[in-house]
Amino acid sequence: MTNEYNNGKFLDALHSGDKKAFAKLVEDNSESIYRVALRMLNNQQDAEDILQETFIKAMKYLPDFEGRSQLSTWLYRIAVNEALMLIRKRKPDFISIDNEIETEQGDLIPRQIVDFCCMPEDTLLNSETQSHISAAIETLSPALRATFILRDISGLSTKETADTLNISESAVKTRLLRARMDLRESLSSYFSSRMVDYA
Repeated sequence: MTNEYNNGKFLDALHSGDKKAFAKLVEDNSESIYRVALRMLNNQQDAEDILQETFIKAMKYLPDFEGRSQLSTWLYRIAVNEALMLIRKRKPDFISIDNEIETEQGDLIPRQIVDFCCMPEDTLLNSETQSHISAAIETLSPALRATFILRDISGLSTKETADTLNISESAVKTRLLRARMDLRESLSSYFSSRMVDYA
């Protein structure tokens, strides 16, 4: 966020209905909001709809925004909530929000672990691999997916992620661990077949 966002004058302008200030808010945040929505939903049209709905809601509820969190965090929260509602609408029978993998002792472990560290970067970044990674992210529960995308892909801090999802920082760390473990397990079979060539 720029100093202009943090000095109070920008928020005052938004509260007063300044169209230029709102246009700047949209311009500065559209790309990051769209990327989060696209990662959450894996569909360009849905991501565009979420982007539009985010700023419609932002315009409607700006008078209630008191500046306790950053504007970007508030916008992320709106976008993630809209995306989660869409996911739940399409998967009404989805029950688990944490998708726990536990031993009898209560430890969280993946059922399968493959170390991807030794694979060439071009293999990790090629379109086929990226497609498998995106598909794996989509299999995460909505709660884990949102946490992983905000923290690991969008680069928000643990606190910013917690503020966005309205959960504790400890819950962010727990969900992030579970998401990473689930993804590692989901991708193990795909990467195992690729690693034979690099053994």
